[in-house]
Amino acid sequence: MSEGQGSGFRRRLTSPATPAPSPTAIGGDGSGGAADGDVGWFAETFARLTGNVGQAIRGKHDQINLALIGLVSEGHILLEDAPGVGKTSLARAVAESISGSWSRVQFTPDLLPTDVTGVSIWNQAKADFEFKPGPVFSNVVIGDEINRASPKTQSALLEVMEERQVTVDGVSRGVPRPFVVIATQNPIDMEGTYNLPEAQLDRFLLKMSMGYPDLAAEAEIVLSRHGGPPPVLDPVLTRDEVKRLVAVSASVRLDPQLVQYAVSLVQATRSSSDLRLGASPRGSLGLLRAAQSLAAAEGRGYAIADDVKRLAVPVLAHRLLVAPDAQLRGVSAERVVTDLLANVSVPGGVGA
Repeated sequence: MSEGQGSGFRRRLTSPATPAPSPTAIGGDGSGGAADGDVGWFAETFARLTGNVGQAIRGKHDQINLALIGLVSEGHILLEDAPGVGKTSLARAVAESISGSWSRVQFTPDLLPTDVTGVSIWNQAKADFEFKPGPVFSNVVIGDEINRASPKTQSALLEVMEERQVTVDGVSRGVPRPFVVIATQNPIDMEGTYNLPEAQLDRFLLKMSMGYPDLAAEAEIVLSRHGGPPPVLDPVLTRDEVKRLVAVSASVRLDPQLVQYAVSLVQATRSSSDLRLGASPRGSLGLLRAAQSLAAAEGRGYAIADDVKRLAVPVLAHRLLVAPDAQLRGVSAERVVTDLLANVSVPGGVGA
């Protein structure tokens, strides 16, 4: 089980009010960025969405917030942890909270790529082939135990996760927007699992772990469930509202110095002696995109360095490959990112 992912997202998003701009924060002069009214609506709507998901997932406020940051960034989410800790329940709760379409794929070793993307079949009445879309043609796709499928099936997701389209028999078909893959996987040292290829891991905006619930939360889960299925949630947002959340968060201001700081962090992973593979430019894009959503959720029309710091581990760690000698010393990708956060200075010496 990977350490730090999800649990490192410490501060809860509780206040929808727009704070006074800080003169010492990067991008904190309040100029530019999203309109105050849009940001206020975003924060209130995000809080409502968080509360709805919280009805099904007890005692995991940080994990819920992080998953929803991925949703409103229209970025894919990977949940890795031991069986039975609520990975699929969280994915389903997020999907049920919006009124768009969603589907679930149980990944198994015999799953075929066409079981995911769809297939062209012969229509005898029309004397022609007819495309039958697969489960990826949904707003939210839940990939359960994704690392139990073969590498061939894993490759079926590469195009749609990056380009939001599926090419079958030479014809490209777009998937509905917003489009988000929420995948769960068991730790890779468990029986019957495959390592996800680096190209696919890099397409996930966030990777996080659930962790075991504390005593009070687990007791509440047992008392509320009595062995039954998790509650079915009513949607609290329409698909158009989710699209607006995506658009508002994308308009949050990114100061050039903040961009420089995030890119410096990502580039530092490429020169670390503890890593044999650093993060790609997609990591820089993802880190800043997630920071925009975090800022909007806290009622700000501008991102600050603290947003980048709080999201660096879940956004970057899964994109890194630790060198063999560093692994022998017990170094993890999460630890490398944490060390870089301590060593890479904010431009101008400004802390946030």
